[in-house]
Amino acid sequence: MAATTGVVSTLALRGSLVGQLDSQLIAASDRSLRAPDRSTEGSTPPAASQLPADALPPGLNVPGQGAGTINLFVHDGTARSGYIDSAGDFQTLTTAQVTALEAIRADGRPHSVELGTLGAYRVVASTTSDGDLVVTGLSTEQATKTVREYMAVEAAVAAAGILLALVVGRMLVRRELRPLDRVAATATRVSELPLDRGEVALPERVDPVDTDAGTEVGQVGAALNRLLGRVEHALAARQESETQVRQFVADASHELRTPLASIRGYAELVRHLPGDLPPDAVRAMGRVESEALRMTALVEDMLLLARLDAGRPLGTDEVDLAALAVDAVADAHAAGPDHVWLLDLPGSGGATDSDDPDDLDDDDEQAACRPSAVVVGDDHRLQQVLVNLLSNARVHTPAGTTVRTTVRADGATVTVRIADDGPGIPAALRGRLFQRFTRGNAARSPGAGSTGLGLAIVHAVVTAHGGTIEVDPDAVGTALTVTLPAAP
Repeated sequence: MAATTGVVSTLALRGSLVGQLDSQLIAASDRSLRAPDRSTEGSTPPAASQLPADALPPGLNVPGQGAGTINLFVHDGTARSGYIDSAGDFQTLTTAQVTALEAIRADGRPHSVELGTLGAYRVVASTTSDGDLVVTGLSTEQATKTVREYMAVEAAVAAAGILLALVVGRMLVRRELRPLDRVAATATRVSELPLDRGEVALPERVDPVDTDAGTEVGQVGAALNRLLGRVEHALAARQESETQVRQFVADASHELRTPLASIRGYAELVRHLPGDLPPDAVRAMGRVESEALRMTALVEDMLLLARLDAGRPLGTDEVDLAALAVDAVADAHAAGPDHVWLLDLPGSGGATDSDDPDDLDDDDEQAACRPSAVVVGDDHRLQQVLVNLLSNARVHTPAGTTVRTTVRADGATVTVRIADDGPGIPAALRGRLFQRFTRGNAARSPGAGSTGLGLAIVHAVVTAHGGTIEVDPDAVGTALTVTLPAAP
């Protein structure tokens, strides 16, 4: 709209200036037509005294002709032409300029013509009663200059207006969007809450001032508040359901311990009764006892997870992970002598082969002389973490696999890395490796009888100690790293 207004006003101004120039041109042309031929008498303008009298066009010898006026007079085929320059002196026209003027149609109406170095002119060509051609012209330079200055002013005003509109518009938009920023900030704070576990409260709500149903932003704010209310209700229902399930598992696990212990006791009693039992009965009692042992281990694992989920406090003793690693690797070697077990402790200068019991004894005796790998936690549970990880490495890898346990203390943290060069973990299993009842490929561990709770317990215990456990996706085989805060 502003551009259209500018173009229209510029054209109107140019038309007005050209109209004024044409009026002046008609008057100058009339004076030229009425001028007598003074080639032999009368005065001549300055700078014309050096010219022959018959070289002066009569239209420039009359009073009233201003600077820049061009005149061409053609009589009997002889052309006399010239113009008055800005200093008021007479100047002659070139042959090309004369030719351009002679080409103008002699209809007494203004026409536009380009005269080379003189620029653009408006000219009128007419014939006298004697049949002489008289052409009079005025320069359009002043009109063009005025239009250009007007366009420059218009451009400056338009630029200032656009800049002002941008500044004011930005301020208005920011003011109008400020409520939306507050709504977005509320949504951001909600997105940062830990909604995936534990008891969840959603105290965040959009301020009532930003929930006005009469505005679009207010409608968004009110809708977000309704959504947060529904989410909070759903999370509360989920938490209540999880609490009930967790309590049921804890209660059931606790209650199952007594009958399982009774089953194991009676099975063992039957096997030790005096007298010979049929071989089938002995085998049956052995199976009952082994299954009772397996069920007892499963119940204990489920009870431990239920207690960890409930946030039961763990021990807060100072625990040396290097010493725990020595014991855990020794136990793993006893359970899996067909594997190669390596142990790398802080300050040991390299890995120790657990196939040599003397090496492990030396490690145990010299642990106090090495850099501290002490953490604060539950000795029994941390021992269970190492045992479970080493048991997984033994169960899920073939004989001859090398399992390397590395303990490192690095200022604020202590890390335990257990890596093997076995077949590794399938990519499809890595994302849910620490979920409960997740089992590996049975073909990799035939007869393992895994419950799928080992790594879930490891993850829960490590998390309860404020640590992390990660799987190295780039490792050859399998590598799990446990990181725990070091003791102060």
